[in-house]
Amino acid sequence: METKMDYMGPLKNILLATDGSEYSEGAIKEAIYLAKSCIEKLSVIYVLKINPEIETEGQKIVERMEIAAKEHLDRIRKMAARDNVECEVIVRRTDQPYKAIVEEAGKRNADVIVMGRRGRTGLKKVLMGSVTAKVIGYSPCKVLVVPKDSAIKADNIMVATDGSKYCEAAEREAISMSKRCHLKVKKTLALSVAPTDSDLPRVRANVERVKEMAREQGVEIETLAMVGRRYEMILKAAREKNADIIIMGTYGRTGIERLLMGSVSERVVGLSQCPVLVVKE
Repeated sequence: METKMDYMGPLKNILLATDGSEYSEGAIKEAIYLAKSCIEKLSVIYVLKINPEIETEGQKIVERMEIAAKEHLDRIRKMAARDNVECEVIVRRTDQPYKAIVEEAGKRNADVIVMGRRGRTGLKKVLMGSVTAKVIGYSPCKVLVVPKDSAIKADNIMVATDGSKYCEAAEREAISMSKRCHLKVKKTLALSVAPTDSDLPRVRANVERVKEMAREQGVEIETLAMVGRRYEMILKAAREKNADIIIMGTYGRTGIERLLMGSVSERVVGLSQCPVLVVKE
């Protein structure tokens, strides 16, 4: 008999956001896995990106989009049914997909939004695609971003923190995840990155603080302090330590003018080989 492993804790409401592309495949599998572990019902939102011009001038285009959405959602229902997970599907028409996803998450009191990202596109195109970036920026809950070929496991957890108040929720999430899944988790790592050598003492003190927090919860974690560009070092450590999931905070609802999440979180989410859980304070 398979043991359920609810590594994100008890989740009452999971919202899967899918666009029907291959880039959603990892997110679909992860959302069904989480639903199977935690709840019996999964909400799935498919947003048809339709602007007023298409709606008035291209009805056939809209009809084709709706047929494709129905086929995609039927496939997700069948995948979920194999794991005894019931799906409730929502189809929204809008020219601002991120707003529909965020509104639905708020309406349903979602604990987490699960979504994919459009490949490792480099820094040219805001890395993740504007929908993923904006969802994370405005989401009322945590967001799990899953690369399309990502495996579903949490044997090795890594939390990246800079010691600010915005990272406190991510630190707590990592410790809680490690504590809940102590029989499954092999390693939990707290990482902090110093911009220069002179900042290393502060950074080391930061990860030691997280280690002590964990110890108070009965959790042993490793610590790592590095020097360099923060997003590059986070990605390097995740590769070298075989992280299955990176947990990060985000600098609040900062608006479009600051790329919503802050450049470090955005680059990590956009370039990571493993899922990234962005935890909101």
